[in-house]
Amino acid sequence: MPDFQFVMLDGEIEPGMAPGTSPGFREAMMGLLWHLLYALIYVKAAQGGPRSTIGHGVGGLWWVEGTEFDITKPEGWKYRLMMMQPEHISAAMFQEALVQLRAKRGDQPAFVRLRLERFKEGLCIQVMHIGPYSTRWQLSPGWTAYAQENGYELHGKHHEIYIGDPMKAAPEKLKTILRHPVMKV
Repeated sequence: MPDFQFVMLDGEIEPGMAPGTSPGFREAMMGLLWHLLYALIYVKAAQGGPRSTIGHGVGGLWWVEGTEFDITKPEGWKYRLMMMQPEHISAAMFQEALVQLRAKRGDQPAFVRLRLERFKEGLCIQVMHIGPYSTRWQLSPGWTAYAQENGYELHGKHHEIYIGDPMKAAPEKLKTILRHPVMKV
């Protein structure tokens, strides 16, 4: 995977919670990233650009500090939510969108976690999961076996890219790209 530009936000799932039940994760996803996206759209439009072609879905890197990430055990999960941005989104546009977001929603401590950065994932394996988020873990043994059978090992952070809107789509129709960096053994 090549180098891309993203709006990013780091966080951690609260103890005893999973991504689907975590209030902090929901606020990060729905309350911060999407509101920032709309602020970027208005900043771009104010500079004479079209309101479309901003943001390309939301993805997340997932990991656990000090141990191997296990998708079946949502304890101690840390995340980095990422929304890919086109190259014409500049640091100045991003900062102006943050100013607008603060003016509209008040100065929230979580705003300091929002940033515009580049990310290069490199060589990866990936698979498309169709169905409820709660069943995506069933694919984990398959991609681990595939990597090993082909002379690779998993390394880095587990990556999920969410296609569609979980608020509108039926759970059995949700699509998630599961991606994991690999390296040759």
